[in-house]
Amino acid sequence: MEIKFDKANVLKEKPDQNNLGFGKYFTDHMFMMDYTEGVGWHDARIVPYGPIPMDPGSMVLHYAQETFEGLKAYRHQDGKVTLFRPYMNAARMNRSNDRLCMANIPEDMFVEAIDALLNVEQEWIPSVEETSLYIRPFMYATEVNVGVHAAKTYSFVIILSPVGAYYSEGVNPVKIWVEDEYVRAVKGGTGFAKCGGNYAASIIAQEKAESKGYTQVLWLDGVERKYVEEVGTMNVMFVIDGKVVTSPLQGSVLPGVTRDSIITLLKSWNVTVEERLLSIDELYKAARNGSLKEAFGTGTAAVISPIGQLCYKEEEIIINNFETGALTQKIYDTLTGIQWGNQEDVFNWNHEVK
Repeated sequence: MEIKFDKANVLKEKPDQNNLGFGKYFTDHMFMMDYTEGVGWHDARIVPYGPIPMDPGSMVLHYAQETFEGLKAYRHQDGKVTLFRPYMNAARMNRSNDRLCMANIPEDMFVEAIDALLNVEQEWIPSVEETSLYIRPFMYATEVNVGVHAAKTYSFVIILSPVGAYYSEGVNPVKIWVEDEYVRAVKGGTGFAKCGGNYAASIIAQEKAESKGYTQVLWLDGVERKYVEEVGTMNVMFVIDGKVVTSPLQGSVLPGVTRDSIITLLKSWNVTVEERLLSIDELYKAARNGSLKEAFGTGTAAVISPIGQLCYKEEEIIINNFETGALTQKIYDTLTGIQWGNQEDVFNWNHEVK
């Protein structure tokens, strides 16, 4: 792929790596390319980070044809830079695009674009422990037309942000509100797709949870309001009777890259994993009788977020004395150890940026 490079005239001052937060700072450049029906992808370019001109009639503003991904670049102690399973993100983005009737991006092109931008922005990849460079590829409809149909033109953009911990709590337990009024997704909808509309619809429950003193929301299924599905923007897992239980992928749950990686790790450790329906009543029963030992959310941004407390219909339960469980910590240490190059990558998950 031919990629043109327009270097920024003025480069930004790099932020303090010890106080990055999440999604607060953006690098000097971004990647862009365009799609036109009948022509394909064209005009790949790396340009100075800045506002994107958009016609008020652009279809994304009216009909929300938009998808995105999230992954990270890690700087190893030897200076090597790697991505974690980027081809899984590329494949998932295309599944999201299929659901929203948007153009596909060849997986090799997706990864090549990220590699090219990272090579330009090498100095932005932090080296302090527990930091990384968050990568946000996204795509949106640019056709100017106020009429409901699949657009014929799109833009694909990649922006970068040096980040620390997603939650201020770090790898410490958080309090979760079980939402039984609003729903996130239903089978047949866009729950499995990574698109902005899913997240916009979830904000009201997040605001509700925060107003009650909780960090995140545990979503129940959209039909019976009975079965556990996701925690906020993450997949969720529970350690019950020595087994790890997580929601199955049936169209209303995002197929997380971190989720898949954890399941692979657990099976390699001979830990039983059950991908099955888990009702909130069964979960609370397990908490009451002591068989619920640990709970945690999983996702690219936070990697692992231990859950120390749940509240459902005003009944609160404490999990593992509000402490990070041994298995939760082992998963986090192993996964991040592979990502940062401190443990052997036996699954060949890391993609070296060259």
